[in-house]
Amino acid sequence: MRTILLPFRDEDAAESAFATAAVVARKFGSYVEGMMAITAFHMYGRDFGGRNIAVNPELIAEMTREWRRVADQARARFIGIVERHGLRMLTRTQSADGATADWREMEGRENQVVGEYGRLFDLIVIGRYAEGDLVGGEATIEAALFESGRPVLVAPHGAPAELGRTVVIAWNHSTETARTVALGMPLLAAAERVVVLSVEGWEFPGPPGDALAEHLLRAGVPATAETVKPQGRSHGETILAEAQARGADLLIKGAYTHARMRQLVFGGATRHVLTTAKLPVLMAH
Repeated sequence: MRTILLPFRDEDAAESAFATAAVVARKFGSYVEGMMAITAFHMYGRDFGGRNIAVNPELIAEMTREWRRVADQARARFIGIVERHGLRMLTRTQSADGATADWREMEGRENQVVGEYGRLFDLIVIGRYAEGDLVGGEATIEAALFESGRPVLVAPHGAPAELGRTVVIAWNHSTETARTVALGMPLLAAAERVVVLSVEGWEFPGPPGDALAEHLLRAGVPATAETVKPQGRSHGETILAEAQARGADLLIKGAYTHARMRQLVFGGATRHVLTTAKLPVLMAH
């Protein structure tokens, strides 16, 4: 995981996300790219009937200046965070040993930019959103999961002291979880303890947890398998509670193994984890 994309806005969630990305960067000597998506303003817009309408040039100039102010402020905050976490600012064309960082601004909506540009990176790190944040974090996380083809590390509020010493894999036999495990192998290979956790009643047809643990052992990963009962809890609640009980500092889970629309309407393990997890969560779809 040598290249990390970090969508960045001038807010505390982005700062927490950087703290999580910095832990990974120091572990693997990674390059972290802070990226801010900037809205472009054009001379013509569209009314509700789809017709082109002219936009006041002075208004465009004012909105552009405001975005420039916001972007400059975000960049300054990003550079300050980089220095506090002991990373070095280098341009993207420079190579160096150890954890480094750089800043990039791109035109477009953040979710679209992350979904497309994120395909170039080994890992995308995004701060956990609050329930109902459809404009910001949730849209960006879902674009990263569904469009980038890369693993997404969802960062909790606050900086984790460490990441990846004790890892819990929420195993439900699904294709999405298998893909997340494969993409997370660098983290699993560096772990001291890995628990393949199965929850009764939450599975798809496929190999059981002890079979996955056996294959991870062959790859040099110190894995064991456990199965637990929900005991009246939802699957998402069970996963998080059992991960906490085992002292996990990283959860690996497939994203939206049930249909996304079903989870939006009825809830599901993915949405519960995304909105309430207090530890970093590695996800892929």
